Amino acid sequence: MPILISGSLAYDYVMDFPDSFKNHILPDQIHILNVSFVVDKLNKNFGGCAGNIAYTLKLLGGEPLILGALGKDAADYLKHFKDVGIETSHIKTVENKFTASAHITTDKDDNQIIAFYSGAGEDAVDLSVAGAEDAVDLALIAPTKKEAMIKHAKECYEQKIPFVFDPSHQLTAFTPQELMMIIGQAKFYIANDYEMKLTQEKTGWDMKELLNHVEVVITTLGGRGSVITTKDGTIEIGICPPRSVDDPTGAGDAYRAGFFFAYANGLDLKTCGQVGAVAATYAVENTIARLKES
Repeated sequence: MPILISGSLAYDYVMDFPDSFKNHILPDQIHILNVSFVVDKLNKNFGGCAGNIAYTLKLLGGEPLILGALGKDAADYLKHFKDVGIETSHIKTVENKFTASAHITTDKDDNQIIAFYSGAGEDAVDLSVAGAEDAVDLALIAPTKKEAMIKHAKECYEQKIPFVFDPSHQLTAFTPQELMMIIGQAKFYIANDYEMKLTQEKTGWDMKELLNHVEVVITTLGGRGSVITTKDGTIEIGICPPRSVDDPTGAGDAYRAGFFFAYANGLDLKTCGQVGAVAATYAVENTIARLKES
């Protein structure tokens, strides 16, 4: 059955600056900062957490069902979904806003400056799980507008759809009470190691207490793999070493797609983690879902 993915849809503008930011920023003049970085490469990619997860899920043979919003420039993204066979009936098009976009500039030291425009993503709160509940048996609540995440988590819980809570970069937007509420409704909680420490700080729950509120906790460790924790113990998952590094963007989303595709197909948690690791490596080795390059 399809996997419902509530999350962001965005265009990513990824630029490379062939120098170091530090060579062009004067620390004692930060209060009047006015600097321009001339980049030598620009890629425009299909992005957003829901878009990234759905793309890899489809590559694996899954059926993603996206609950998200695009703007008046939606045509390219909708065509992309059509071309790869992703269902779009639950995607809202907002005619008076542009699609969310991330403008990412990376220097030669791998430092990044990111400007993010939420755009049509602000309207995700108007969307509802209603109408999709009979078609899915698993949902992912991925980063988008906080109010939309709270709403969709509540709807899944009330409609008895097991779901994954994946706050990621939106974690800081949640109050401790909101965070504890959604974790208590979820079946899975997934975060990277820094976010997991922040979660424990905000909730006051250590891992033992966290597992009194959610069945499975997944901690991603980047190049060190991941750890799956349940009341029965921990499972350590190594990485699948990449043969090359094309672009690490979206590797975490690919891990999620691989893990929950395997889970939806009845595989054990260790195998799910291994499928996730392979999917993440594929994302690192291949720049996928690119719109245009210049």
